[in-house]
Amino acid sequence: MKSVLAVALNPAVDISGEADSVQHTHKVRMKNDRFDPGGGGVNVARVVTMFGGDAEALLLAGGEMGALLQRLLKERGVRHRALPIAGQTRVSFNARDLTTGREYRFVPKGPSVRPEEVLACLDMVAAHGGDYVVASGSLPEGCPADVYVEMAKVTEARGARFVLDSSGDGLRITLEKTRVFLVKPSIGELEQFAGRKLGEEGVHEVARDLVSSGAAELVAVTMGAGGALLASADGLVRLPAIHVTQQSAVGAGDSFLGAMVWALSEGKATADAFRFGIAAGAAAVMTPGTELCRREDALALFEGMARGR
Repeated sequence: MKSVLAVALNPAVDISGEADSVQHTHKVRMKNDRFDPGGGGVNVARVVTMFGGDAEALLLAGGEMGALLQRLLKERGVRHRALPIAGQTRVSFNARDLTTGREYRFVPKGPSVRPEEVLACLDMVAAHGGDYVVASGSLPEGCPADVYVEMAKVTEARGARFVLDSSGDGLRITLEKTRVFLVKPSIGELEQFAGRKLGEEGVHEVARDLVSSGAAELVAVTMGAGGALLASADGLVRLPAIHVTQQSAVGAGDSFLGAMVWALSEGKATADAFRFGIAAGAAAVMTPGTELCRREDALALFEGMARGR
């Protein structure tokens, strides 16, 4: 078993709940509320841990919400190191309207970070012995746009694999300036990176170019109900989504990435790890609110894919 360090520079306390009806002005009474530790890297660590992998979350945390985030991680048995920041960790909120089935997601931008706070995180990445470093999530305000470039370089320097799941400058600058083992953009993030809307052939073209240019060894593009695509030196693998009853789309991408990285860390073939990611992403859609995929659901869906080959 290989170890995974999952980095969350802008984590969150995720609150979710359900309402009979979401209306403006009036008080909206919520039920079935839950609190989860959230943010890309945190979610990846949760998923890898759930599947029995060796994962640790490295996060920036501050204020009372930062303390709550750490308590929630401890309750879920997720190993973590929290580096203190002066700002307050953000709180995101997800509400599901039971009448319409629609979800409403409120995601603050989060606290500003100081240069020394980011530097401390880079030092921890460089000193960590993880076989995989997964940088997942948005960049907080005040964070250098090339921070993932530096993480990728120190990770590669010690022979580990760097995995990227970000958007905007965090995605673009990293792919322009360094090489990563795996990058997992959503279709929307890939379109933002390419600067244009992408049809099926366009997705193939951009993914292939990232591999052929050496920017990434593996490119996994998630497309929601449209399925997913994997590009590598061996070519393209294009698979449809698994049809499931949808409860919430929250955490599907993080579940995909966490499951794929876990499978790779276990020595699974790349194509099988990709399929397992799809299964975990679909399993996350089956759970309500900010709950991620469930182990038994992901395994059952993966086995169903294997039988259908």
